[in-house]
Amino acid sequence: MTKKLFIGATTKFLLGVILVGLLIFLPAGSFMFLNGWVLMGILFIPMFFAGIVMMVKNPDLLKKRLNAKEKQKEQDIVVKLSGLMFLVGFIVAGLGFRFNWFILPKFAVAIGVVLFLIAYILYAEVLRENTYLSRTIEVSQNQKVISTGMYSVVRHPMYSVTLILFLSMPIILGSIYSFLIFLLYPFIIVKRIKGEEQLLEKELDGYSEYKRKVKYRLIPFIW
Repeated sequence: MTKKLFIGATTKFLLGVILVGLLIFLPAGSFMFLNGWVLMGILFIPMFFAGIVMMVKNPDLLKKRLNAKEKQKEQDIVVKLSGLMFLVGFIVAGLGFRFNWFILPKFAVAIGVVLFLIAYILYAEVLRENTYLSRTIEVSQNQKVISTGMYSVVRHPMYSVTLILFLSMPIILGSIYSFLIFLLYPFIIVKRIKGEEQLLEKELDGYSEYKRKVKYRLIPFIW
């Protein structure tokens, strides 16, 4: 662990907390938006402790996860579309609270929380299985194909997990309208996966064989 990595990780974490808080509570016009606090808690508290673990045990992985700048123009557009989806989705959820638009019942919110926490656990498992994971599409030096655990079920378990994570967020916020906006994510991630697989086939030894072995990319028995 280096001082630069510590400062970078801490800064990005705090900026993330502030940004998400502003996007949720500013449109809501109140800090009494309980669903917003629930999402902030289950999102950032585990993230904080996960960051500490990675900083101590695998700082290289943490460094990769902090780097979000895409080199490929097409993938940079995909990342920006995802950011726009979050921006609009969170704002709509906050406005829904302010103006009392249709709010999902508490049992739906509870289901969303459970799904989110399960997905978070699976997210940690994917990071444990594949220490080459980066937020950008690239092939690291000496990278090998991972074909065990969740990678034996789908080729991109990280995206499978984020699909659950992101679609559960608007449910936790109680906003059906925000959920409709987040439904754009599967289409965005499909575009990203196709581009990523083209790169992996060209630059990662054994990936073509792995594709033949593991048929499904994102959702078992579907795609």
